[in-house]
Amino acid sequence: MPSIAATTVPGYIAGTWTLDKVHSATAFTVRHLMVSKVRGRFTSFDAEIVTAENPLESRFTATVDLSSIDTDDPDRDAHIRSADFFEVEKYPTMTYQSTGIREAGDHFVVDGELTLHGVTRSVALDLEVNGFQAQTPFGDTRVGFSATTEIDRRDFDIVFNMPLDGGGVVVGDRIQVFIEVEAILQKPAA
Repeated sequence: MPSIAATTVPGYIAGTWTLDKVHSATAFTVRHLMVSKVRGRFTSFDAEIVTAENPLESRFTATVDLSSIDTDDPDRDAHIRSADFFEVEKYPTMTYQSTGIREAGDHFVVDGELTLHGVTRSVALDLEVNGFQAQTPFGDTRVGFSATTEIDRRDFDIVFNMPLDGGGVVVGDRIQVFIEVEAILQKPAA
């Protein structure tokens, strides 16, 4: 049986890609008061993607400016930037460095190292290849990916919380992460 890398990546192009920040997003959700989810995003981030001839040998790096957090509430954003959470004066960025890509059933998983709040942990991303477009209306070549994961903020020594009288806590520990990438080919593989 052929691998999904060989059969489900139509129009695959090997090369080095830079992020189209206008068409990319890094977002998250977290439980609030145990009854709802707060959504947020980061407005400043960057990545470099290298798609190898063998898709499973591809790699990428990403950096997120933690001060760019936006949850649609400036007071909450300021609190998240504080020493209670991100402590951005001491740890201004979050980084991700892939260490491998593997097939998992009908999709890919990117294994990598996430560094947040001065702590590095292994984090796997479920990856969907949205497609390659060799000739866009912009006169360039593009690729799109979607990735998701869930992390526990306590694994990164972000432990601030307030207990609720009826049980539970103000902020959940599990963070769902959503990444949408559109990237532009800078250099095809030789």
